[in-house]
Amino acid sequence: MHVLVTGAAGFIGFHLSKRLLAEGHTVVGLDSLNDYYSVQLKKDRLAQLLPLSGFTFEHADLADDAALEAIFARNAFSHVVNLAAQAGVRYSLINPKSYVQSNLVGFGNLLECCRHGKVEHLVFASSSSVYGMNTSMPFSVRDNVDHPVSLYAASKKANELMAHTYSHLYRLPATGLRFFTVYGPWGRPDMALYLFTRAILAGDPINVFNEGRMRRDFTYIDDIVEGVMRVMARIPEPDPHWDSAHPNPSTSTAPWRIYNIGNNNTVELGTFIDTLEAALGKKAVRNLMPMQPGDVEATWADVSDLIEDTGFRPRTSVEYGVGEFVKWYRSYYGA
Repeated sequence: MHVLVTGAAGFIGFHLSKRLLAEGHTVVGLDSLNDYYSVQLKKDRLAQLLPLSGFTFEHADLADDAALEAIFARNAFSHVVNLAAQAGVRYSLINPKSYVQSNLVGFGNLLECCRHGKVEHLVFASSSSVYGMNTSMPFSVRDNVDHPVSLYAASKKANELMAHTYSHLYRLPATGLRFFTVYGPWGRPDMALYLFTRAILAGDPINVFNEGRMRRDFTYIDDIVEGVMRVMARIPEPDPHWDSAHPNPSTSTAPWRIYNIGNNNTVELGTFIDTLEAALGKKAVRNLMPMQPGDVEATWADVSDLIEDTGFRPRTSVEYGVGEFVKWYRSYYGA
């Protein structure tokens, strides 16, 4: 495969690029290296990719349509994996315009390039946040997701709809992946595990929202990458059983598909912190806080469709995953 990975200097994009290269594929990694979080961390991830055979880096923004078109003109991509996005639920309450530019304008530009570039398969990151006000657990791809509670979530639902339109009109094969709370080595500094680890080691209190009663389906990075690889190899086809009178929200008469990728196991935040304390060998000072706007109380992935179609089920335990993150954190920061 000749693959464009957008967001290649990001957490998931970095790990996916390494895996693709290790398996002998060629990768063009695109990233804007914006300053939403540490640019140095992004550069350090990139520094691991640049020496690898088959990797080329493009410093560009998806919202820059001319730059994106030039990259596609120089390459005949078989696959595109879109992991570039303005991330973060809470930040979308502070800077909504960045989500419109990156997640809507940028994704629209990418769809146009995939269409004209005759890409065999577009795989794109959605999010568990699209489930919004749903309380039926576990979350199923057959559930209605029309009630997001943050602009970030709304932008990800919009990506699913935009991709479906291109699949319907232009027969562009597209698969959306709803990721559930991804964590692991080289993770994002705005995520809870990173924030908690830094604070606990420094002896600072940690902010525990909803007084620790939040529940999350924590999914280890290696499971995410394996899921993406399996899905990339499975180009979607129209669902012959799709019924317009009783539509399945996860399939279509177009070559379009939606999957959850989660650990299929919901863990209370307090328990997650207990696990981190054990890995660090140090107790946290917990500052119990109320629920934050835009957050949801719980996430839990139904991955039955992923298992049925790809044969893969994420299985990494929180104990192992948190332990691996702590090892990396201590090494990277000399902590």
